[in-house]
Amino acid sequence: MSQQTPPGSPEPHTSFLQLWREKNDQLVRQAKVIQDTHLSLRRQQLAQDTLEGFKKLLWGLQGLPAAVPVLPVELTVICNFIILRVSLAQGFTDDLVQDIQRSLKRVLETQEHLESRLEQSLRELWDSVLHASALLPDLLPALHLLAGLQAALWLRTDQLGDLAVLLQTLNGSQGRTSEDLLLLLKAWKPPVEKSDAALTLQNAQSLRAILLTAFAYQQGLQELITGSLPRALGNLQEAASGLCTRPVLVQVYTALGTCLRKMGNPQRALLYLIEALKIGTDCSLPLLEASRLYRQLGDTSAELESLELLVQALSATHSSKSPQLLIEVELLLPQSDQASPLHCGTPSQAKHLLASRCLQIKREEDAAEHYLDLLALLLDASEPRFSLLPCPPGPSMPELFLEAAAALIQASRAQDALTVCEELLSRTSSLLPKMSQLQESARKGSKELPYCPLWVSATHLLQGQAWVHLKSPKEAVSEFSWCLELLFRATPKDKEQGAGSSCEQGCSSDVTLQQLRVAALISRGLVWVASDHDTKALKDFLLSVQAIEMLPIICFKL
Repeated sequence: MSQQTPPGSPEPHTSFLQLWREKNDQLVRQAKVIQDTHLSLRRQQLAQDTLEGFKKLLWGLQGLPAAVPVLPVELTVICNFIILRVSLAQGFTDDLVQDIQRSLKRVLETQEHLESRLEQSLRELWDSVLHASALLPDLLPALHLLAGLQAALWLRTDQLGDLAVLLQTLNGSQGRTSEDLLLLLKAWKPPVEKSDAALTLQNAQSLRAILLTAFAYQQGLQELITGSLPRALGNLQEAASGLCTRPVLVQVYTALGTCLRKMGNPQRALLYLIEALKIGTDCSLPLLEASRLYRQLGDTSAELESLELLVQALSATHSSKSPQLLIEVELLLPQSDQASPLHCGTPSQAKHLLASRCLQIKREEDAAEHYLDLLALLLDASEPRFSLLPCPPGPSMPELFLEAAAALIQASRAQDALTVCEELLSRTSSLLPKMSQLQESARKGSKELPYCPLWVSATHLLQGQAWVHLKSPKEAVSEFSWCLELLFRATPKDKEQGAGSSCEQGCSSDVTLQQLRVAALISRGLVWVASDHDTKALKDFLLSVQAIEMLPIICFKL
């Protein structure tokens, strides 16, 4: 039965309506006072108390039959409740949909000819309510605020089709010609609340600005990833001019720097990165992008300095500021993943980037020190467990040991390289007898990686190189021979195994196996030459040629 207030019947008593409004306003003022409280535990408790106050007030209102005069206050209370709940949870929960749906049905209950539509979908409910609101103009400000919260939820859950339809309905005829969400958001003009209306934690105009900023930023990032650089630039500039918090502005400026660098405008890119650094929050994103920019410009010193500062920034402890008791842009943005140009990674990943870059540009001594620091950092964090699994996008622990040993050899620190190799062997050699089981597990989809023979073989190869540097040919030949024995024992496994176990790691492929054989044969051959064992040297060189001919692509560097 419809709960519409019949014409001529008395409205709810003014004193009750005033009481509900005053209670709402009191809770809103209380929440704004809490925002300035610096003691986090006390602040959290007060905020929860305020949320409970809104909840009780809402229960009282929704426990009565829906009535047109009360609906503006009721919708304002549900909006305040949702805003505070989302801000405290720092995210949208599934039951918020039910809260919005219940409120829309309460509006329809006041309209007799629309009561039969209560079983509609959420999108259909919105269409019915917004068309009914033409008969209820006093409801428009509160309905637009609730619509803003619905839009925020749909943007966060990537329901962009539903969001576009909602915005078209909100805009009326002026928005129906376009499905571009950015244009629809710009066209949306929420009505201004009356001076005597119930107070809100956040008004519809603020939500619209946040939605506009969040969507422009998301679109800009997506276009940056797909390579639509001019469109990305326009959307990111739109986001930068919007309602951004300081951390989001750092991200937007950094993304603008990335976009301009890719567009071949490094000087403008650098200006945005400088602005991002001036903001003074977490500097890791602009520092990572600065390293890429300086690398593109060929400024190696500035690139390495940026990477060193990046390691420091990621390792620093940042004091977390209590979030505003509002819906902010951050809550509408998806978590950054590894495909994002703004993914910074961990301190160890940044340290590895610095170490490997030093090695690439022939700063062997710096590379060696950075690798040793990296190993110490990772071992402190991972003990007593020694992880064999790679941590994308970085290499596995054994591969880091191998890279470190190679860097130490190039830095003429052969004895230190031997120490690193011995540490690696002590952690991996015990797995060798289990290789048949590991390979069988790999075929069955197990996460354990059958890379051990290659890791151990590569370790013996590097030990041989280290002994060459130490002028110990006998030990060098012994290590190269042990490396070759392991490699010739190894049998390339099924092709699907390599395809299913991260070819980027280069550990299980036939090519890697052959590369190691070639390197070990040539290395041992060179030792034979230096020791005047020419026949043995010739034999190793001929075997290396045969191994090279088996390679589909020659891509190794001795």
